[in-house]
Amino acid sequence: MELSDDIEVLKGVGPKKAQQLHGLGLCSLFDLLTHFPRSYEDQSSITPIGRLEAGERATVAGIITGLQEKRAGRRGMVILTATISDGTGFLQLTWFNQKFLKQKLKTGRRIFASGRTAYAYGGQGQLAMSQMTSFEIVEDEGADMEAKCGILPVYSAGENVKQSMLRALTEQLLGLAEAGELAVPEVIPEGVRQQYGLLPRLQACRQIHYPEDRQQVEKARYRLAFEELYLIQYGLMLLKKRRQERQQGIRFASCGSLTGGVLSSLPFRLTDDQQNAWQDICNDMERPVPMRRLVQGDVGSGKTVIAMLALVKAVENGFQGAMMAPTEILARQHFESFSGSLEPLGIRVALLSGRLTKKAKQEMYDRLAAHEIDIVIGTHALIQEDVSFANLGLVVTDEQHRFGINQRAVLEKKGRLVPDVLVMTATPIPRTLTLTVYGDLEVSLIRQLPPGRKPVRTFVRGRDRRELIYKFVLEEIKKGRQAYVVCPLIEMNEDSGLSSAQEVYEELTGGIFYGIKCGLVHGKLKQKEKEELMQEFYEGKIKLLVATTVIEVGVNVPNASIMVVENAQRFGLAQLHQLRGRIGRGEYASYCIFVAEERTEAARQRMEIMERTTDGFVLAEEDLKLRGPGQFFGSMQHGLPDLKIADVGQDIDILLRARQAAMETVKGGEGLPEVLAALQLQYREQFFNITEN
Repeated sequence: MELSDDIEVLKGVGPKKAQQLHGLGLCSLFDLLTHFPRSYEDQSSITPIGRLEAGERATVAGIITGLQEKRAGRRGMVILTATISDGTGFLQLTWFNQKFLKQKLKTGRRIFASGRTAYAYGGQGQLAMSQMTSFEIVEDEGADMEAKCGILPVYSAGENVKQSMLRALTEQLLGLAEAGELAVPEVIPEGVRQQYGLLPRLQACRQIHYPEDRQQVEKARYRLAFEELYLIQYGLMLLKKRRQERQQGIRFASCGSLTGGVLSSLPFRLTDDQQNAWQDICNDMERPVPMRRLVQGDVGSGKTVIAMLALVKAVENGFQGAMMAPTEILARQHFESFSGSLEPLGIRVALLSGRLTKKAKQEMYDRLAAHEIDIVIGTHALIQEDVSFANLGLVVTDEQHRFGINQRAVLEKKGRLVPDVLVMTATPIPRTLTLTVYGDLEVSLIRQLPPGRKPVRTFVRGRDRRELIYKFVLEEIKKGRQAYVVCPLIEMNEDSGLSSAQEVYEELTGGIFYGIKCGLVHGKLKQKEKEELMQEFYEGKIKLLVATTVIEVGVNVPNASIMVVENAQRFGLAQLHQLRGRIGRGEYASYCIFVAEERTEAARQRMEIMERTTDGFVLAEEDLKLRGPGQFFGSMQHGLPDLKIADVGQDIDILLRARQAAMETVKGGEGLPEVLAALQLQYREQFFNITEN
């Protein structure tokens, strides 16, 4: 039996149960083995019922002394209540809509249950446990109740997949592995395990699922988190090493008159950070190894001009360049900017988008293949099968986290030679996450903002100030400026109590902004409608744009000087910073106002940080502390796997050790079969070009 086998090979898992497990992402035995507990129930001691207090979590054991079944509500919800006693007192256990339990809940049977106690409704001081995390009915009269207690795993489960099912299946799985019927091979070399004091893999899996004490949990978690981070780092480093050793890149010549002419024609001087990034790129491009570099810069820091210079360097050497942007309007904006700067110098720039007619697309394909275009800028349309280049030398991807590794790889294969690759992100990422997410790339940072760019003044205000806020917005619009209003929801949701974009749009256009051209843009609009509205805002026809976060990666509108974010407490710091980056791009004083209800301490802290700093890198570190790495991995991964047990925020020490170990392994011998097999099983989609070599 292998870890890659379907979960249906386990006893008791038929097609129906398998489908339910698939809904949790549990398709193979490996998925089940690595479905680690999210918490534990400590049932290692039983509390006498007579000593229970309302509100405490406890494990109790007793004999069922009475049963009651009743229906409640319009839909006739079935409520089963069992009264149990252990000789020290009585406790009510309640189940909702679990009628099937009636056959097992017999008077005189023993039961133990874990959960939080509360006073029973109308029970005159009677304690009850209706929010049970687990319970077990003991049908064997000779069973030892104390022996049945211990530390039990609590898994992420579903409506049709209960804790008891997951516990039974993981116990069966571990039993098969310990009996030698299921292969659970080691994936970390013996030398690494000894050096870093790691448990054997199977022992760690047993202890993480069924520990005897908390110390076992910590040791098992350390081993498994190390393994997870080690494998990802190994994959990224091996990818990098193979590129350097096996791929013959393009060795570009030193910068000549064309690049120098573009540089000298810029209406500004590069900042020190821009200059350093440009030097890094030149050094990479002039080496025979293919460049793989990330330029990570805050919003408005001037990454695009560095990308333009790199593309010109490729053209100067007789090659073509391609730049892929995540949205059509952003691609169009890059095209307009590049065309204005480069076409007077004889550089042919084109825009390839999905909106072109079939005939226009074919003409574009023909011109690219004939080298009648030097630089092409586009969206995902660039990776269509029909696109081919005569001599592709450089690929640039903008807003890298919105493209996967595989999408980038498709574009890289469009040339007859291996092109250099430059990726850019305006999303500041803490150093620890950069190591994990972009471990296959060299990184250049641009932290300085260009001189003359005015900082955005930021204010946090309560909902009681909305009338004054929008009067101020109106005054700015009357001065000739434009404004954004951002909302977390598209439509009204009765449960949330939050203002929706639709609702705010109707309120503002029917009130204080009556007669002023306003627009509403959100994710449910068709792409064409969305882009037309954004284009009108870009051209200054729309004065106030009400939007959801679809504008997070948007156009550069220098005339937009004010932004109001409704219910700002619902956004993360990184997202708020990205939104704020839409303004302050022109010569005018700019203002960002966060309308927030700071009901929790965490919300208050986040708003204070936003008001205090505009440095995206500082905010990224603070966001990591406050919210953990989940948000970063959710929004910034470029095709890497979700972490199942490691937490980059807490596990920086493990990450650095795992990274060092992976580096040593790659240097010592990249073809270690156990590590490559683990990459194949666990991360084939992310590292397909390693495992298939």
